[in-house]
Amino acid sequence: MYLVAIAWMYVVVMMAIVEAGSPNGTVIGAVFTFLLYGALPLSIVLYVMRSPSRKRARLAAEALATPVSSATQPDGSDHATGEAVTAERKEP
Repeated sequence: MYLVAIAWMYVVVMMAIVEAGSPNGTVIGAVFTFLLYGALPLSIVLYVMRSPSRKRARLAAEALATPVSSATQPDGSDHATGEAVTAERKEP
């Protein structure tokens, strides 16, 4: 994943250098080329690609931070049992 990102940034830096050095190009055009073709799209793609690993890390941190209590159900959930709520009876 990072190899493709490094290669893309290399291409974008070369595009920016050509933009700055060409007779019709400007330095501000090179900056915008770098930002709009390189940094912004690449940051979005890397953010989306790393979302599964961020989720795994968050779940692992939550699992370590969750204290083990005696109220935990045998199935491992912290939900209340069905017997804790009594049924409401109607008078005849």
